[in-house]
Amino acid sequence: MSPALLPALLGLTLVLPRAQALTCQSGALLSVKNVTEPPFQWTAEKKICSEGWGCQDTVMLLENGPQVLLVFTKGCTQKKDQEARVTQHRAGPGLSIVSYTRVCRHKDLCNDLSSTHPLWSPPPPAVPGSVRCPACLSMESCESATEVTCPIGHTHCYNGVLQFREGDINRILRVQGCMSEAACNLLNETREIGPLSVSENCDVDAFRTCQQGGMHQIKPNLAKEPVEWDASATVTCDLEEVCQETLLLIDVGRTSLIVGSKGCIKTETQNSRTVSIHSGPPGMLIASYTHFCTSNGCNSANSTSVLLNSLPHPAAPAPGDLQCPACVQMSRSCSSSGNIRCPKGTTHCYKGYISVKGGGLTTPLSIQGCMAQPSTSLLNHTKMIGPFHTVEFPEDVNKDRQSGAAPKDLQNGAAPALYLAQAVGLGMSLALWCGMTSLLTLFPCDS
Repeated sequence: MSPALLPALLGLTLVLPRAQALTCQSGALLSVKNVTEPPFQWTAEKKICSEGWGCQDTVMLLENGPQVLLVFTKGCTQKKDQEARVTQHRAGPGLSIVSYTRVCRHKDLCNDLSSTHPLWSPPPPAVPGSVRCPACLSMESCESATEVTCPIGHTHCYNGVLQFREGDINRILRVQGCMSEAACNLLNETREIGPLSVSENCDVDAFRTCQQGGMHQIKPNLAKEPVEWDASATVTCDLEEVCQETLLLIDVGRTSLIVGSKGCIKTETQNSRTVSIHSGPPGMLIASYTHFCTSNGCNSANSTSVLLNSLPHPAAPAPGDLQCPACVQMSRSCSSSGNIRCPKGTTHCYKGYISVKGGGLTTPLSIQGCMAQPSTSLLNHTKMIGPFHTVEFPEDVNKDRQSGAAPKDLQNGAAPALYLAQAVGLGMSLALWCGMTSLLTLFPCDS
């Protein structure tokens, strides 16, 4: 009999020892240095990883003659163990790239590389040739790049952009230097270095810089009185992305709410402005504004007037006989402060919420108000508004102010599964912008 079957036959539960959580070094850096400086050294913080995870070490060095770019990242990973590996992606003289990667689990703090000494030292002087090229490594611009004499055999000038990504982190490096070939292939087809995703483009204007930020306000008359809409930062987009700015307005009569987003978006619509009225008066007004554009900083509207100026402003209708609660809040439930007398022409009361996710925003928007027609879709079945993905959860549409029965899942005290997947963890009403944790100070949002 197999020893493994004995516990089962005896009715016993076999408890296997759990894998111990590792402590790993954790940190990141991206910095341009002078090539004549001594081997670079660094220190890192400590982090306790999830059970079964390992420690990773990644270093990349890019040298163009007078300067060298140092990139390192270390921390926890789910990837399988990998012995220390040094890869020469492009050999010098001229532009050269070397990387070091390792994944380990054999002991705490095993990702302990703290110096470039094992993989790089300043190159010896090269024999000068006859070609001169601009030399630059910059995360801003290369307009003031100085020319250098290229090593013999290097007859082409490289001018390109490298994009480094890790999770939500996105950094752009502009590169100029000497090459032995006329090609946009600085990394020799390398696309991943440890946890870093690296892409390359020699159209230096291909990466757009857009305004980035969010806004939200709740107060009366937002459908008539514009408010400021300024971005808090800038962001460099991916190659296939354009700039976007989006507003969503909900006016229930007594009060109103407006949320906005500026940033990057991947869309087939390259240049457009759209104002949509999803639900109109009499009753609640729900409208949106979206703007997609392709030039740097083009999502620059500084006021909600870009939406309000396109809305109809009919004369106020006479009050009718219907009374409904009127409320809009950034929460799943709406605490109404009482009923309002609905405009003439409205026949129903609405109660429900809209889950909004995307564009730096994750929140339910609870809504109560007057309706002219019974409907379960205030957004007229619209699922995407700019970067906002919307899902509606109407609880009740009735002809009087009394609430009807809530959906079965809400009667049981449980939120719908789709809502939980999209809005879990909303102790705050708004989850905004730059979820950049481990690399926040090194890869800032406003770069």
